[in-house]
Amino acid sequence: MPTKWIYELQELGQEHSDLVGKKCANLGEMAKIGLRVPPGFALTLEAYEDFFAMSGTGEEIRQRIDNFGAIETIQQYNDLSKALQEVIYTKAFPTEMKELLLDRYRQLGQSCGIENVAVATRSAGAKSHPGQYETHLNVRGEADYLDKVKMVWASSFNPRSLSARKSRGLPLESDPIGVAVLKMANARSAGVLFTADPNTGDRSKMIIESNWGLGESVVGGQSMPDVFILDKETLKPLEKKLGSKKYLVRFMDIGVVEEETPDEMRDQYSLNDAELSEIGRLGKMLEAHFDVPQDTEWAIDQDFDFPNNVILLQTRPEIIAKQKAPVDQVLDMMGSQFGF
Repeated sequence: MPTKWIYELQELGQEHSDLVGKKCANLGEMAKIGLRVPPGFALTLEAYEDFFAMSGTGEEIRQRIDNFGAIETIQQYNDLSKALQEVIYTKAFPTEMKELLLDRYRQLGQSCGIENVAVATRSAGAKSHPGQYETHLNVRGEADYLDKVKMVWASSFNPRSLSARKSRGLPLESDPIGVAVLKMANARSAGVLFTADPNTGDRSKMIIESNWGLGESVVGGQSMPDVFILDKETLKPLEKKLGSKKYLVRFMDIGVVEEETPDEMRDQYSLNDAELSEIGRLGKMLEAHFDVPQDTEWAIDQDFDFPNNVILLQTRPEIIAKQKAPVDQVLDMMGSQFGF
């Protein structure tokens, strides 16, 4: 019997990174200091470990790795990744775990007044590895939700994750991660905030990148977003750059789709000055609380009125480009060249 597989966000703080992963811990910390975050809950790293142990996944993965042999080429990483992820997809949840996960999903729907509530399942490593693990958006219904939890866990065996562990001399057979299960924001616009210039480290300015729809088009780099430079003291825009915003990401019945942005929306800024100021204000609160510049994802939820429509989805310490560790620079290069 586990100590605990699931925590409410309000039970968590930044000291719980090793329990639920940094993303979940930071969301709990944000909720604790009164910032607006989506309702939801966190699956612990222990849930990952217990699923692997109780379902036989861990033992089969160890056998697959032992039988695979040397891993040197990109194709070998891809082949091993596919084989290991398939092991996870085909394993059933232990009955006790499945019942608990479903019960908590139903409770979230009841608290939101929505049956089969749409959620995002977001990976949460004990250490921050932006872009290394998977996020799934607009997950709706019990079967889809359970599948996507396993897919998040399986992303700890994607080629980039395997390569990162091998380069750091870590075991390939396990990399426990938490999962944040959050009600989807009905995003009119979304994007990222850097509370310092990510290229120079200038802490007198804040950078906001924004697009229509969900923020995946911004964080994934699929579309040239609007860019706003704010004076951190006054929260007034110093510069605005209208992005081409050729593509946006929006909801489907289940999942999301990338499609071309209507011409009239490409020609409009995706944020107004009041929204810019509110995003900046929340960013200043985060930076002051965590005592380092922050890289924060946000959304404008069209189900609420301003300023309650400005929702924070996650935050992490900002990495200034010139301060990236050499191993991370190499992994970024591999990712861009080979699609990791």
